[in-house]
Amino acid sequence: MPFHQYFNCDILPINEAVFQTNDLGLLRGYGLFDYFRTYNGVPFRWDDYWQRFENSARLLKLALPITQQETEKILADLHALSGEQEVAFRFVLTGGYAPDSVNVVQPNFLIRTEALPQDNPAGRLKGIKVIPYEYVRDLPEIKTTNYVHMVLMADELKRQQAADLLFYKDGEVSELTRSNIFIFRGSKLITSNRNILNGITRKVVLEIAKPHFEVEVRPVSYQEVITADEVFTTSTTKWVMPVVQIGEQPIGNGTAGKQTLFLQEMFEKLVTNWGK
Repeated sequence: MPFHQYFNCDILPINEAVFQTNDLGLLRGYGLFDYFRTYNGVPFRWDDYWQRFENSARLLKLALPITQQETEKILADLHALSGEQEVAFRFVLTGGYAPDSVNVVQPNFLIRTEALPQDNPAGRLKGIKVIPYEYVRDLPEIKTTNYVHMVLMADELKRQQAADLLFYKDGEVSELTRSNIFIFRGSKLITSNRNILNGITRKVVLEIAKPHFEVEVRPVSYQEVITADEVFTTSTTKWVMPVVQIGEQPIGNGTAGKQTLFLQEMFEKLVTNWGK
């Protein structure tokens, strides 16, 4: 597939090298990203994703080199070049090239066109296992490129046949490495509001759940999660995915819960009809 990338005003083949070795993203880990996809050829919740990306850049004190409208044109060109109806886009904004290896001069902006991933589709029906991990992300509102803990634990995740890490600290749960966490206690839907990235899928699920369930957005304790009736996680690639085991602790009866599957079905209907 002829995927392409945009880098600082140029559109190039996806396999062409673009970064120099004195980029602050490489030298200091000073960078952020975002990730979203199309449905029916239309970017999903584009305004929401752009606003989050813009907010991350502002908090990391990196000036965006182009506007939302200019970016829309680039996305359309990249999508057309791909020849695919459905694609994913990955934005990467770094501190740019630093002669002194410290100070930002001009950020670098990369947009990659990517094939859609298959993020454990079987898990949407059977549910997944996650491992509790005592950690809170630094600057959680920013979608930084720092995923060191997930990479460090990759072998352990594989050994335990787990799909992800569940971050918690001081008895309070925040999120998974790349997704948000929800619980059901009875018919009450609860999700954490502290030390999290504000996920767009999380936002959509809150919107579609509101007419059907009592919703609480607040701090969530680890004890509440492991004793919940149902647990699920949300992200661009996971959609609504049941969590049926945390460490050695099964959730409920160890199967995907009915209320979770109800929200999953609602979300899938929404994206199936997106842009039509």
